[in-house]
Amino acid sequence: MTRAWEVAVAAPARLGEGPTWDARAGRLIWVDILSARVHTVDPATGRRTVLATEQHVGAAKPRRGGGLVVNLRDGVGTYDADGAFAWLHREPVAGRRGNDAAVAPDGALWAGTMAYDEAPGRGTLTRIAPDGSATRVLSDVTVSNGTGWSPDGRRMYYIDTPTRRVDVFDVTDEGLVTGRRPFVEIEEPAETAGYPDGLAVDAEGGVWVAMFEGAQVRHYTPGGVLERVLPMPVARPTACAFGGAALTDLYVTTARGGPGAAPLGGSLLVVPDAGRGLAQPEFAG
Repeated sequence: MTRAWEVAVAAPARLGEGPTWDARAGRLIWVDILSARVHTVDPATGRRTVLATEQHVGAAKPRRGGGLVVNLRDGVGTYDADGAFAWLHREPVAGRRGNDAAVAPDGALWAGTMAYDEAPGRGTLTRIAPDGSATRVLSDVTVSNGTGWSPDGRRMYYIDTPTRRVDVFDVTDEGLVTGRRPFVEIEEPAETAGYPDGLAVDAEGGVWVAMFEGAQVRHYTPGGVLERVLPMPVARPTACAFGGAALTDLYVTTARGGPGAAPLGGSLLVVPDAGRGLAQPEFAG
């Protein structure tokens, strides 16, 4: 059987995460959390950049005015197009760091956190408005991970990894959420299926989920039915995002290690023509 995946960048990240397609620049952005690096690659030319951050970085997303917004150990900050850094929302908590984050259709950043030791209930999910004002949406989170919105913006999907669920919320007119309920519950043993990590929503409303320690990416229909499983050559796929000029290529970040650790752990993978993605909004701040 022909493999679905290809190696996009053979860079062995310690903990690759947060792929995001930057349509304006025609590049993919992703991070290596524990190496405190933000990576980019232009698939058309192969040109790469690396930005070193002063703290562990859980996510990096493009800003509407240029530059990046980043979810760091001690809060959320911004880089201007010329590289100048400023804090937007600083909230240091001992033993805690930023993890995955996503930009909502209204241009706000939803930033997750987790304890370094993954202690239950020490993580959060916070909405950061473009002006830097913060609204705590969820407390009592353990490992805040994948977040994404339906094509019409009326539903939000969310993963707290140890629950082994993908949850769904209704989005209010104010851009907040209500009515949390399970969208998908992973019933297979963790030893074989792994743990849900990052996610991407496609143009049809399907949800793609990277399964950490499960060596696979799963595609669920808008009704929560498992439609497709993409085997990965690494134990720890961490997150996925559609990219490329037509938003048809599914990029998958990975981490080193895990059961039967493979040499490609930490590389950026791509599944060409996997589906059709949604254009991702830029942070409005």
